Amino acid sequence: MGRITSPQYRKAFILVTTLFFMWGLSYGLIDVLNKHFQETLSVSKAQSGLIQAAYFGAYFVIAIPAGLFMEWKGYKAGILSGLSLYALGALLFVPAASAASFHFFLFALFVIALGLGCLETAANSYSSALGSSDTAETRLNLSQSFNGLGQFTGPLLGGLLFFGGGGDGDLEAVRWTYVGIACVVIVLAILFAVVDLPDLRSHEEAQAGASRHAMLEHREFIFGVLAQFAYVAAQVGVGAFFINLSIECWPGGTAQQGAYFLSVAMLCLMIGRFVSTGIMTRVTPSKLLTIYGVICVVLSGVVFAALDYVSVIALMALFFFISIMFPTIFAMGTKNLGAHKKLGSSYMIMAIVGGAIMPYFMGLIADHSHTAAAYVLPLI
Repeated sequence: MGRITSPQYRKAFILVTTLFFMWGLSYGLIDVLNKHFQETLSVSKAQSGLIQAAYFGAYFVIAIPAGLFMEWKGYKAGILSGLSLYALGALLFVPAASAASFHFFLFALFVIALGLGCLETAANSYSSALGSSDTAETRLNLSQSFNGLGQFTGPLLGGLLFFGGGGDGDLEAVRWTYVGIACVVIVLAILFAVVDLPDLRSHEEAQAGASRHAMLEHREFIFGVLAQFAYVAAQVGVGAFFINLSIECWPGGTAQQGAYFLSVAMLCLMIGRFVSTGIMTRVTPSKLLTIYGVICVVLSGVVFAALDYVSVIALMALFFFISIMFPTIFAMGTKNLGAHKKLGSSYMIMAIVGGAIMPYFMGLIADHSHTAAAYVLPLI
């Protein structure tokens, strides 16, 4: 576990890692909702991109307040706040489904993402801080591997439930899926409320010597935030129209089949994180990041070419190589911030707003041309 030797730290690491699965599950479901709402609520591809805009826009809104709140109250308070908002947003799917309102669903997703923004701000920095800073990237990639498991489960669950029926039953499936998620989140919140987590504030303050200058003087931090913005924009755009591209580039493909292909892609992402965590013991994270980045450019070009079968396979393979991007950029960018780690993590989470921008413009291109043409934006 990246040289976690304290039993208390190990227990905290395992518990916090469950959060990575939960927001991975949420993210895995929204790409399925993207196609589902196109069919059940009669929205265009560009309009369906507003799902990602609402979802990732919430990260931009909550990140700094969450970081400041955690500097005041600590990681545990941030986690409990995030879980509370997550559960509330999931329960809002009940009235949204009753009203069959796209905008109500957008609001519910916005509230969920406010909670996830709190969780990501807390859990990413907390996981990387639970041990030696020399192995922060490896430790965070391990935690993020379980995020990949959640992202794999989401499309599988969504494909099975959302595309398994017809008519009003479709929204009923959405409603009860999110009620179930809310129940699990509430149980997790109770668990975190009663368990003692190590307070790392004094430990971080002791490490503050290397970060007494303003955060903006840390080149790695600035580059990290910019890289995170660009990466998340590309990654969210790639996932948002995955099912649409699968239908168009896999002859005879259906939405349900596309959802299962998306689940395979998320499985590739999860495997990529587990495998790459091991590779990082022999190859430096920065070097591996560069190698994977070059491979991603090549695979994106194949997707853009709109080749039957081949483009879909390339798109699934792409997820293996994007697997390490977020956790590695996050850990490298916040590595030497010391006492500023919580606030620095907030800026990293704010950079997720890139995911709110890309899908809408990809949707516009897809509406006026074809889905593969929209993949020129992530390629750039």
